[in-house]
Amino acid sequence: MYQNAGEKGQKHEDPDDPPRRRANDVKGHGTWDNDRPPIAGVIGRENGRVHLQVCHHSDRKTLVPFVVAHTQPNCTVNTDEWQAYNTLSDTGRTHVQVCHSFGQGEWARDDDGDGIREVHTNSIEGFWTGLRNFLRPFRGVNKKHLSPAIPNLKLA
Repeated sequence: MYQNAGEKGQKHEDPDDPPRRRANDVKGHGTWDNDRPPIAGVIGRENGRVHLQVCHHSDRKTLVPFVVAHTQPNCTVNTDEWQAYNTLSDTGRTHVQVCHSFGQGEWARDDDGDGIREVHTNSIEGFWTGLRNFLRPFRGVNKKHLSPAIPNLKLA
């Protein structure tokens, strides 16, 4: 998830550092520097544990160690098609993807033919929706309030 998080509430007296305009619609993946810091997340389907971390980038060298640290070897990791995840199979985890890209429209898939669509990212996508809905009334968050490590949560 990318969260709009600039310097909300801080005065901008330096003319070389003007305040960010409304509607931060920077194209592409967010970074800490463009005021859309990525928040990485892992949800365990069996144990319900949620691990979150505010990151500076959403690249392979950031995401793969985060996923490896919060998953067990030999587990199955479900992701979208973002290329940063492409080396997860090299870490001893089974990696399956759903492709959300325009024109693909794949949100869930039944790989073993039992009628249950077990390949999906709906758990984490639903979590991000709830987090965005919680943060929406605040209309953004100051970056100084985003901790580099958010404590682990356990969903009931």
